[in-house]
Amino acid sequence: MKMPEGDETMDRSLVTLSKVLAEYVRHAPDALGLTLQRAMFLRTPKANVLWDCSPLVDEAVVEAIKALGGISAIAISHPHYYSSMIEWSQAFGGVPIYLHAADMQWVMRPDDAIVFWEGETKKSGDGLTLIRCGGHFEGGTVLHWAGGAGGKGALLTGDIIQVVPDRKHVSFMYSYPNYIPLPATAIEQIVKAVEPYSFDRVYGAFWDMVIERDGKEVVKRSAERYLRAIGQWQA
Repeated sequence: MKMPEGDETMDRSLVTLSKVLAEYVRHAPDALGLTLQRAMFLRTPKANVLWDCSPLVDEAVVEAIKALGGISAIAISHPHYYSSMIEWSQAFGGVPIYLHAADMQWVMRPDDAIVFWEGETKKSGDGLTLIRCGGHFEGGTVLHWAGGAGGKGALLTGDIIQVVPDRKHVSFMYSYPNYIPLPATAIEQIVKAVEPYSFDRVYGAFWDMVIERDGKEVVKRSAERYLRAIGQWQA
């Protein structure tokens, strides 16, 4: 299987694994829900990181990734992506899986590869920083990639910061399936957490959900819109 070089609107160093797996679905109709989650393979000169995890660990995809240098680490935004994280790690020799310690209770299968990090940020080397935003989960994490968007910076957010269908805004939620919103304090914390970082692009949880430019301003403006909607905005 040949790995794509990246989506048309995305950095060439970033590949959406779920699109690689889409071909599998055509031949395995029982694999329902396979492509709803977006796992991303991020390549930098010194590290290759799997961001979030697709449920299926497919041998052809593993071999294709190995041909590109393999994976040196796995980082996950929140427990909804834990799924087959152990299998992904084992497929690449037991590479570390970085999870925020605040979400430790949601790990159903302990493994030596899991590294629980604490605090508000963790530098992963080569311009990569994990940032605890909280919100959707207490340990909800985003990944800042300083070299993304042609050096302007990119943020990989899962649905901690959710890119919405108009791709001009983001939103936030405690529970998406139950439509339970977050309080103002949680929104303010998320904005505060990413404020020190420059980022022009935001990669959300689902296919093609990308803010292509002015990402930092979009997050700020969207947070203000959210707070107005719940009657908590203070200029």
